[in-house]
Amino acid sequence: MTDPIADMLTRIRNSLLIHESVVRIPFSNMKYTIAKILKNEGFIGSVERLDRDPRSFVVRIEYGKDSEAALRDLRRVSKPGRRVYASKESLPRVLNGQGIAIISTSSGIMTDKEARKRKVGGEVLCEVW
Repeated sequence: MTDPIADMLTRIRNSLLIHESVVRIPFSNMKYTIAKILKNEGFIGSVERLDRDPRSFVVRIEYGKDSEAALRDLRRVSKPGRRVYASKESLPRVLNGQGIAIISTSSGIMTDKEARKRKVGGEVLCEVW
């Protein structure tokens, strides 16, 4: 059994290691939503659906003048073999608020900060810093 979210995170992590700025990822609504959250939080440059290939989307990673990306690392928390859930009181804080946790809630996929604001818990998909 493969884990599509872990595959997406690994593709992004590998592109960071070789300083590649464009990553092509097979499309799913969940992965696309996670990528849009990463863009809105400033970790990646852009997310685009391709007209010529609707089965994938492209993530662009922007590097600064010192060739450092805003994104340092990503870690899958909840896995198919071991699901990790957090109540609204026990949502994780990543690096004391410098990073984010992406949570799948009954109200949709959102960051840990937004989940705290809405007072909902859910499955902790991944942590990003």
